[in-house]
Amino acid sequence: MKKRIPWLWPALTLPVLLAGKVMSAPPPPSATQWLPPQAVAVLEITRPEALLNPLLSDAFAAAVEATPPYQKQVSTPGFEQFQEVVKLFETRLGTDWRKGVRKLAGGGILFGLTPNVGATLAVDAKDEAALKEFQGLVLDLAAGDAENRGQAGGPTSREYQGVTVWSLGGNAHTVIGNRLLLGSRPPAIRAALDLYAKSGGKSFASRPEAEAARKAALADDAIGWAFLDMKALRANPGLAKALEGSGNPLAELVLAGPRETLKHADWLAAGIHVEGDALELRLIAQGAGDASVDSPAQFAAIRGPSEGALPVPSVPRGIAGVSLHRDLHGFYAAKDKLFPERTSGLIFFENMMGIFFSGLDLTEQVLGETKPGIRVVVAEQDYDPAIGKPQTRLPAFAAILKLQRPEAFGEVIEEAWQKALGLINFTRGQKALPGLIIDRDEHLGTPYTVSSFRAPEKAGDDLHIRYNFRPTLARLGDSVILSSTDALAKDLIKALQKEAAAKTAALSKTHSVLEISGGRLASILQANRAQLVRQSIVEKGKTQEEAEAEQVVLTSIVETIKSARLSLATGDDEADATLLLRFELPAAAPDTRPGG
Repeated sequence: MKKRIPWLWPALTLPVLLAGKVMSAPPPPSATQWLPPQAVAVLEITRPEALLNPLLSDAFAAAVEATPPYQKQVSTPGFEQFQEVVKLFETRLGTDWRKGVRKLAGGGILFGLTPNVGATLAVDAKDEAALKEFQGLVLDLAAGDAENRGQAGGPTSREYQGVTVWSLGGNAHTVIGNRLLLGSRPPAIRAALDLYAKSGGKSFASRPEAEAARKAALADDAIGWAFLDMKALRANPGLAKALEGSGNPLAELVLAGPRETLKHADWLAAGIHVEGDALELRLIAQGAGDASVDSPAQFAAIRGPSEGALPVPSVPRGIAGVSLHRDLHGFYAAKDKLFPERTSGLIFFENMMGIFFSGLDLTEQVLGETKPGIRVVVAEQDYDPAIGKPQTRLPAFAAILKLQRPEAFGEVIEEAWQKALGLINFTRGQKALPGLIIDRDEHLGTPYTVSSFRAPEKAGDDLHIRYNFRPTLARLGDSVILSSTDALAKDLIKALQKEAAAKTAALSKTHSVLEISGGRLASILQANRAQLVRQSIVEKGKTQEEAEAEQVVLTSIVETIKSARLSLATGDDEADATLLLRFELPAAAPDTRPGG
């Protein structure tokens, strides 16, 4: 039976390894009372075991141990020494390393960042005696290492506010009762100990907004919370510039809602929830309502309680979906403010739209015909075996728009679509490349226009990349589907018919929704691994082994995310966001080593 290797130990215990001499004292007050009042970023985990239990489980350890990067690490010279240190740790604490981590970090964890002061970390142990024993081990190891190297640099100590403060590796740290207190810089530890000595002095915990944020975020059985002082953070020139916009039309369209929240919020707070395989962050932004009437981001504003983004359509093999409540007419009407520089790309886009829509005014006569709302769906393809698979396999993607006057404007959209396909064929013909064949078909009573390249002479799994595409347009009620493949268009026709029958309502006050399926995204990475490895070698200069390991790690990480969902909403004077992550551990590979 092989012994589990404590792979997670360095990440979880590095702060504790830097701890100082333990003082015998009553349990200290809330660590937020030891943070300076100017702290701009705070993370507090009030119930660490809710996170530690899954991270320290046999299943999680086995899954990580099965990955090639970990197996490579096992063979490095320093790994054997690391295992010896862990054995010493287990001997001194009289328990296995997992229980030891729970004893040392299970009482609570707090991280705070204060400008011109530094970072502060407080870790509360559940077992003060274990912390004392562990402290002795750390000091012994640090002193022994310095002696073996024949160099100075072992732990040194001094007194401050009646507390022994240790310096090691450039950090200042101490232990008071069952609490490890670490400062990234001397001013950070001094500020915390000044508040400790005053016992009730003005601190982060005494700020009204901190109290309100903590109360709101820790509701509904949260295991922790996070806080950002947006007023203070916006004083940073880099962030302030980023919040003014990038000038990229697509980025402006997608990020308008979140950016307005960050531009006007007084503070952000997030409650952290863990239940089963789900990690959920519920964010509150105080002082961040809809965009002001004179803001160019009005196109992303919610104008009534019934308005909001529609749910993301559910389709077979779905990888990701986005639903945005955006007024395209308002967006393009504000283009001079949003992106005042008329780039060559923007000029080219307007010229093409003028051709496709026969000279109609793009703002009023084209985008003015659309209802607020854009939905984009990405799905894994199921290739026709009679044709084969491309060597590079791309997911299918589609956009769904709604029209104000579908009967009158639907054919205008159809005409523009066919002009675009004609231009593609003309351009490809000039280069002696195969063109698209346009056809009409029907699915579930809904007609659609599909275009495709003629079938290859022989089916195979190494076809040209063009066989990823079968551009398709379908009109259903007031909806228009623009899809890269007819298969996805047909799936969306079925989904929209169900949506119409159920009279699906918009998500009230929600302006943005993003959903991702990690398993299907991982399958796309797996299918294109050879191409991604080659690209990494050519573009990044990596070796074959490095590029392959990089792809293994990326795919493994994506596989663990069963699903992710982010929704952003606005209220009268606040914004709400919910990020829900569900995890699934990959199966551990069997142990094939001798004696395993």
